[in-house]
Amino acid sequence: MSRFWSAVVHKLQPYIPGEQPKITNLIKLNTNENPYGPSPKVIDKLQQSINDDLRLYPDPNATELKKSLAKYYNVNANQVFVGNGSDEVLAHIFHALLQHDEPLLFPDITYSFYPVYCQLYQIKYQTIPLTQQFEINLDDYQQQNGGIIFPNPNAPTSRLLGLNEIEQLLQNNTESVVVIDEAYIDFGGETAISLVANYPNLLVTQTFSKSRSLANLRIGFAIGHADLIEALVRVKDSFNSYPMSNLAINAGIEALNDHAYFERTSQKIISSRKSLAAELSTLGFDVLPSAANFIFVTHPDKPAEELATGLRQQGIIVRHFKHERISQFLRITVGTDEQNKQLVKVLKRLV
Repeated sequence: MSRFWSAVVHKLQPYIPGEQPKITNLIKLNTNENPYGPSPKVIDKLQQSINDDLRLYPDPNATELKKSLAKYYNVNANQVFVGNGSDEVLAHIFHALLQHDEPLLFPDITYSFYPVYCQLYQIKYQTIPLTQQFEINLDDYQQQNGGIIFPNPNAPTSRLLGLNEIEQLLQNNTESVVVIDEAYIDFGGETAISLVANYPNLLVTQTFSKSRSLANLRIGFAIGHADLIEALVRVKDSFNSYPMSNLAINAGIEALNDHAYFERTSQKIISSRKSLAAELSTLGFDVLPSAANFIFVTHPDKPAEELATGLRQQGIIVRHFKHERISQFLRITVGTDEQNKQLVKVLKRLV
């Protein structure tokens, strides 16, 4: 550790992203990437956007993308915030809205970036245990807090809360911000954006990385009351006035426009998830109910780490977590039907 570091850096334990190995013929089922590429219309738009304008700075407000998102979700443009992936959007949310005297609340098993942001911004937090069935029990969140955040569906457990449950939480928690992180909502859930008009403390985040196949371009957004959005803009403009390139802005707009492609590929993943879950169940795996583009599974007779190693030796990588409560689980991204067949084939030998 360098003596030149700021004090906060010494204490940081950074987020560890999913592995991105450079292995030929790899079946990569570890980072919940979409197995289908982006809309061909997005590719065409990107090719058109690669021109002399690359010498110019992009629109610092990403105005046209905000307008497209506002139209798509039936909100006002001043209720939309966009950023360089939902991770950056979340970072600004933690900084702008969740630094309070009372602790921030989130599940004990959830997106592992949340405690990292708390370390970085020195936010007090309290983790709320999931139930034995790995569900979020919102009754446990009825306590004094400086904010509440959780993914819906939760990651890595894949379980979904209904919109009525979220609304009940909002009715019982009016004095702090509630952030619903909807990275996977398009694979089987109902977005909470419809509740924004009635709850000024609700902020919903989403990403173009999963259902719209644009992880490489880093497009994320938040929708909420204009007062919440203004706080995010103030932080963003104190950090980086130009977080999104014109390439990302144009691609995002075109991805929203091609709703038919989005629906078609999302439904293919939902159908493949159902088939994959059924096949793994026949092999003796316990499969948690999933509303995401991944499944969370455990086998009663085979250690998860052993299975992950065995799969890797056959050119298939999945995600294994070291957290004590889920150390016997694997998170498996839903791939193409052909990839899923190969996965099942190898697992059949391993178990």
